[in-house]
Amino acid sequence: MIFNRMLSRAVFVSRAGSRSAFTSSKPEMANPNWFRVGLAFGTSAFLWGLLFKQHSTDVHEYKVRNGLE
Repeated sequence: MIFNRMLSRAVFVSRAGSRSAFTSSKPEMANPNWFRVGLAFGTSAFLWGLLFKQHSTDVHEYKVRNGLE
């Protein structure tokens, strides 16, 4: 019983003292953050490039191991 009271108080205090990670302001659609947009697309292109390179390496190794090349 005492433990439940202490636990409920701890939960209440932790909720009351924390801030929300989300903001209440709306993002500006007319003025996007071009740095973040470029970073997102650049990262995506880089990862796709690594994926294709790794796939080509794997296919080549498969063909060498099985005597197809």
